[in-house]
Formats: sequence, C-alpha cells, structure tokens
Amino acid sequence: MLHHLIRQAAASGFPEGGAVRPLTMLAAPSRRSFLKLAGAGGALVVGAHLPLPVLAAGGAPAGIVGPADPRPHAFVIVAPDNTVTVLAKHLDKGQGIVTGLATIVAEELDADWAQVRGAFAPADSKLYGNHFFGIQGTGGSTAIANSWDELRMAGAAARAMLVATAAARWSVPAGEVTVAKGVVSHAKSNRRFTFGELAEDAAKLPVPQSVALKDPKDYVLIGKPDLHRLDHASKTDGSAVFAMDIRRPGQVTAVLARSPRFGGTVKSVDDTAARAVPGVLDVLTLPVGVAVIAKNTWVAIQGREALKITWDDSKAETRGTDQMLADYRKLAATPGAVAANKGDVGKVFAGDVTVVEAEFTFPYLAHAPMEPLNAVVALNPEGGCTIWAGSQFQGVEQPVAAHILGCKPEQVKIETQWAGGSFGRRATTTADYIAEAVTVAKAYGKAPVHLVWTREDDIKGGRYRPLFLHSVKAAVDKSGALVAWQQRIVGQSFMAGTPFEPVMVKNGVDATMVEGASDMAYAVPNLAVDAHSPASPVTTLWWRSVGHTHTAYAKEVMIDRLAKAAGKDPLAFRLAMLKDHPRLAGVLTLAAEKAGWDKPMPKGKGRGIAVHESFNTFVAHVAEVTVNDKGHVTVDRVVVAIDCGRVINPDIVKAQMEGGTGWGIGHALRGEITMTDGLVDQGNFDGFLPLRMSDMPAVEVHIVPSAERPTGAGEPGVPTSAPAVANAVFSVTGQPLQSLPFSRAGLV
Repeated sequence: MLHHLIRQAAASGFPEGGAVRPLTMLAAPSRRSFLKLAGAGGALVVGAHLPLPVLAAGGAPAGIVGPADPRPHAFVIVAPDNTVTVLAKHLDKGQGIVTGLATIVAEELDADWAQVRGAFAPADSKLYGNHFFGIQGTGGSTAIANSWDELRMAGAAARAMLVATAAARWSVPAGEVTVAKGVVSHAKSNRRFTFGELAEDAAKLPVPQSVALKDPKDYVLIGKPDLHRLDHASKTDGSAVFAMDIRRPGQVTAVLARSPRFGGTVKSVDDTAARAVPGVLDVLTLPVGVAVIAKNTWVAIQGREALKITWDDSKAETRGTDQMLADYRKLAATPGAVAANKGDVGKVFAGDVTVVEAEFTFPYLAHAPMEPLNAVVALNPEGGCTIWAGSQFQGVEQPVAAHILGCKPEQVKIETQWAGGSFGRRATTTADYIAEAVTVAKAYGKAPVHLVWTREDDIKGGRYRPLFLHSVKAAVDKSGALVAWQQRIVGQSFMAGTPFEPVMVKNGVDATMVEGASDMAYAVPNLAVDAHSPASPVTTLWWRSVGHTHTAYAKEVMIDRLAKAAGKDPLAFRLAMLKDHPRLAGVLTLAAEKAGWDKPMPKGKGRGIAVHESFNTFVAHVAEVTVNDKGHVTVDRVVVAIDCGRVINPDIVKAQMEGGTGWGIGHALRGEITMTDGLVDQGNFDGFLPLRMSDMPAVEVHIVPSAERPTGAGEPGVPTSAPAVANAVFSVTGQPLQSLPFSRAGLV
C-alpha cells in the first residue's frame, strides 16, 4: 500500500525526462572507453526511449510487475570483448543490489558469472522508473521486487537474439542451439560462439515480443550461495568510485554554514576573516545558507569557521527534546486522527478483562552514513548540468535541479556513483543536498562545485528519524486471549509540506507513521489506532525500515507484557494470534526452533522473541542476553528467520539480516539525538554512538525456502531485532524496556 501511495504522489508531483545512455562502469575500463564500446557499432546495446512502466493493475498480465514485453535494450549490453554489462536503475549503497539485479539477467541469459559486469543506469524516470513509485528511485526494499519480471524478460530476450544470430550463421534451427556459461553451441556440428562474437549482428535483430522464462528448477545462479559480489574486488582495492572521489577539471569545494537551530535563517554575515583564509575563493550568502568556496575541503571548513554570522531564530525550534516529549504527552491525552477503528475498545476495557497500559518513547535518530552527503555539479554551457552523486531518488532530484536552473529535466544528467551507505538519508523528498549543490554551483558559476557535508553537519543539522511517543492500552480476557488494543502515536510527519503530502497523508494520518500498527497482523477483534502529527522546524525523514522502527517495537514489547498477564508462553501467545498469517507463523516457528526456545536458560540469562512483517517480507528474531549482577546487558546470540520469497543471492540476504540486526540493536542500546534549547547536543560518533564490535552478537540467519515472488531484505531485518533483545531482558528482570535507548535505563 505504501509503495502505491508513493507512486501516486510521485507521478502527480514530479515531471519526467532524461536520455538513455550507460553511466559509470563498475569494472576496470574507463568511462570513456566504456561509452565508446557501448555506443559504437559492434555492441548489443539495449537502450531505447520507452514509455513509463505501469503496475500490473495498469494493463500488464496478472502477476507481472512492470512492462509485459521484454526490454533488453534498457538493461543489457553484450560487448565484443565478451563482457555482459547489466544496467542497474537502483542505487547500490552497500546492500549488494547491483549484484542481485545482474544475477537475474545473467540467469536468463545463461551468461558465465565471470563475464558479468554492472553499471548504473542514467536518470530517466520514463525508462527506469521504480514500478512501485512511478519515478526512478530506490527504497522500501523494492529493488528486486519491482525489477524481477523485467530483468528476467530482458535476459531471456537478449539470449534469444544471440541464439537467433548463431542459428542464422550456421543455417540450423534455433531449437538446436544451446547456451551455457556464455557460450552458444550447436552440438551436431560441434560449433560454438562466444557472446562477444555474436553481439554486433544480434544488436540488429528486432527484440522478441514474448519470451520463455526458465523453470526455477533449472536455475544455476539464482539462489546459489557461491556467487561473488560484483563490487567486492573494487571495494577491497579502493578502485570503486564514490561521489567523494569525483574530480572534474577546475573543480572547487564548497561547505555551507547552516543555522545551528532548525528553522533559523541568516540575519547578517561578516565574511571578512573567512575571505582572508588562504585558498578561500568566495563566500556566498544564499537561501540554503552561507557557502564558503575554496580550493579543497579543509580550507573551506577553515573559512566557514572564520565566518561571523548573526542568526534569526524567530521561526526556529527552541525547545529541548525533554520539553517536546512533555508536549507530546499532552497530545497523547487527547484523541488524534483515526488510522484504524474496528470493534469497540472502550466497551471491552470496561468489562471483566485484564488491562495493560504502557508509554513508549523513541528518540530522534540520525542516519549517519559512513560517506557523508556530497555531490559534484558542473553547469553545462548549453544549459542544465551534470551531477555526480550517490543518487537515490533520481526521479526527484532531476526535476528539482531543473527547476533551480530554469531548464528542462532532461537537461539535467545524473551520474550515479556508489554510495557509502544511506539508510534513507539520500532518498529525500525535496532533494535537499542535491538542491544545495545545484544552488551553489549556479551562484558561483565559474567551475564545477563539490558540495561536502561534514559528519557534524549531518548529525547536528541533517534529517532524523522523528521523535515518537506511543500510548498503548490493551486487554486480555479470562481465557488469556487478546481482545482489545488501543494505540495513540505522536510524532512529526516528514511527508507534510512535501509533494508527497496529498497522497501520503490522508485524513490527517501520515501512512509512514502508523504502518505496522494500523494494519497489525495479530488477531484482535477490537482495534483502535490514532495519531497526532505536531509540527516542528526539525527536519525529519524516513530511516531504515521507516515507521516499522517504532511500531514493531511498541507492538512486540507490549505483546510480551500481555503474554505475561495472560500466563502464556510468549511464543505460544503469538502463534495463537497468527493462524491467518502462515508466513509470519512460519518464520516465528523457525526462529524459535533454531534458537532452542524450549531449552531453559541459566540464571542471569534470558531469551526474547519478536516477529513482524514489513515491506512484504516476514522476519522473526530470537535474542539471548546476559544481565550481570550490576544490571548491565550483553547481547550474546541472535537467531533470525526470514521469508522474502524466492531468494536471488542467499549470501546477500544473510548479510542484510546481519546488518539490519546490528543496526537495530546498536541504536536501541545507545542511539539518540537530543536537543537543549533547540541546539543538537551530539556532533560526531563520540556523542552519537554507533554499534561497537564488542556489542555485536553472534547472528545466525535461516532463510525460508520459497517459490513466492521475491520481495526485499534491506530493511526488514531491523524492526524485530531490538524488541527481541528487550523481551529477553524482560524475561530476566521482569522490567519492560519502553523508552529507548537502553542506556537511559543504565543497562549498557
């Protein structure tokens, strides 16, 4: 549902445009040689301007997401040197998606994995739109899910074109031609061709309008655990190119001075000392802040520190987070906008039931990707510009940049680079850091500009997972069954004020705030969920697993409290309420079995469980902890079970579950952004504490075999990791952990 809403909003709010051409090569050849190879004669290049793909509901045959006809020219380049390059329309920010997408094509193409390469597709929402969003963009664990059909068909069509070319050369029926590991063969005559030898003639053939796809039993790449990632060598030897590595002729560096309080603006600037710093080239006061432009990043930072700025805080956030939570509590005492209403919770609470009430609080959280935000912008003499960035929402960034420059979206070229993490930060609804870079480049106008955010810029003034407060009240009857659930959620909407608001916010409810709560899977006959969205200048954004980061935690911790009140085992209590959700029950049962749920734990040790569906993927965690005699908690072991449909790359799924587990636990232990009088207290990793290696438990991942459509693994490993740990602590101490992080309770 959320993907559909994003698609509607994007389709109505952003223009489309862009030309088709392959971008950054992920292997050794230079970009110039790659383009020459791909664009000149002699290559089977798949690249034509195609209409915006549609969802299955828009006319494609049932079960197909995206266009129903094969489109190899958009995704596959078979070159005379026998390489096969797969163009990825999605950003790879470390999650291995370039490898995953290439695997789908290579499987149907019957390529040898050693000949497969990856490259990032250009910005073009018509050709490379995410079929769940309607614009080009990466997020919501949709990369594999929305590309599955089109890439299988693209690979199969390219294979058919190679086979037809070989059959024509040999004057034999195409049915006698076979393909295996990148070699096209005719067994009867003992003849063979490599893909490269056929590429030039194959490129001249019409694309078949329908193709036969492989039977999954014949897969030799999909689902196999021994494929190396396409980026492993380049990220090991340092040859992988990130936006931070880009250097253009004459390039300068810019940093921005932004208000230390959210919502503050520039009142006056004395830039005399800044201009006197050797290497500072210019200082510009712009709507996005005060830009210091210099020969390199260090000089730019020194120049910024020399600025004397008076800020206007008349519209700024001046409260501290403690005061904000106090205001949230007042709101939580009043009804909010209705997100779900089933049955009559008030009537049940007034009856003969056991009622449990709880308040949950969740802090602001920074994304803090290891590669801070940055982008290079070069203005083009003919109008428009070229942008080099770890671009996650090209379908937003391209029209925003065009609006700033007063040009057409297709005049904005985006060269997507590898990104050093994102966790949602690069997928901004307003293209914030890209817009800043384009604004500075336009104002400076003399050379390509590399805008760089420092770590402190990001942590003190970035976009956060919002501060949330949940008030939950639930009841079990005399048989121990959950009979009523009432939940009120208070927190900022990061969709409000963006082009996504008209679709994403309905009847006062931001869908990203209540997902995982308003659609709770547990069988409860009476359910009421409402929400308040207080406004604040503090900038917020989706954060890895979005609303599920807090709704799953509140739900799963509350479920353990209810199980205790009902005198039920937490596993059995959950399973009884999941009879209509076999896939959730399946991962729950598998995780419990692999963790040895029924085995008793020694004194001071506990075991906790949690299960949740997010992004159409089902995940359960079982955590084992030790609580020492001082009350400090160590997470010893975590068992994860995941059902994400058919798995393309098992090792990548396991890595994502391990990473998501660490991400969720790490932030639950110590992660928080706090403010005092509107000023952010943290500034770097000494204050905003990431997970330490000493904190990371042993993680076991178990994947449910499935023939269902593939979904995603990038985000679903997060929601149940922290509540499983909290429930393990609860099993030892009897004290529920309802305010994050755990460090606030003195547990770490």
